Amino acid sequence: MSLVERALKKLQESRAATPSPAVAPTPTLRSPPTVPLMPPAQSVTQERRPAPEAPIQRESPSRIVHIDKAQLRAIELMPPAAYERQIASQYQHVKRPLVAAALGKSATPVPNGHLIMLASALPGEGKTFTSVNLALSMALERDMEVLLVDADVAKPHLTRIFSLQAERGLLDLLGDSTLHPDSFILPTDVRGLSLLPAGKQVANATELLSSKRMEQIVSILGASRGRIVLFDSPPLLLSTESRAIVEVVGQVVMVVRAEFTSRSAVNDALDLIGENKPTSLILNQSEAAPSSGYYGYGSYGDAEPAAASP
Repeated sequence: MSLVERALKKLQESRAATPSPAVAPTPTLRSPPTVPLMPPAQSVTQERRPAPEAPIQRESPSRIVHIDKAQLRAIELMPPAAYERQIASQYQHVKRPLVAAALGKSATPVPNGHLIMLASALPGEGKTFTSVNLALSMALERDMEVLLVDADVAKPHLTRIFSLQAERGLLDLLGDSTLHPDSFILPTDVRGLSLLPAGKQVANATELLSSKRMEQIVSILGASRGRIVLFDSPPLLLSTESRAIVEVVGQVVMVVRAEFTSRSAVNDALDLIGENKPTSLILNQSEAAPSSGYYGYGSYGDAEPAAASP
């Protein structure tokens, strides 16, 4: 064996005798402690929650309205003293079926019968006279109160008669949903009678009277137990506001002036009210002596309204 071969063999033997180096164990990796993540920022497209409604403001009545009957007679909104008892008796007959329907005591139930609209086809038929005297007569009822609302917002006669032009009222309530209707009801010195003025005039009165807010206000006004709400409204044939009021009441009382209102005007006004709304007629300023069962009052649907003139 050559010297080279002996050297190679010795190198091989020395490698075989040398133990292999130990393999170091693989270290166990520990996860770093979990750090809570911050919540993601809200996206600008995320749906927003509605803002809370503004609280409804309740206020105390600003005044007590004095009902001056002598002044009402002077401006012909009450009958002369010589005829007061006779007219009062007639209004007692007029109000009986209206009160019965309002209190749910009529033969046929009338939904929202306690909400009554005083209407006329045209101006000058005695609607405001009827509103005042009917309200005074109803206020005599026991366990019942009457709220007279000046809803003739274009020409607020009741507001002017009782000098309430500076008071807030119906139109102010319609324009501000944070105001409570009861805050603007003015008590009077007549037991059981209160008033709601027309309020500050606005250009969009028809739209306000036709709004959901009007429905809300009427619902609140009529929610008081034993309260009848009378709405003195504009003439049906000359305004759109009155047609909006028809939609929120349960009964309509239409005043017809004898020998003044034409048959066609009466029929046109009744058409605007519609057949599904309980409607009554009051014949005003009739010179004929009323029978014991009539007293100037009739129901829509009778054979022929006595108020229709040829």
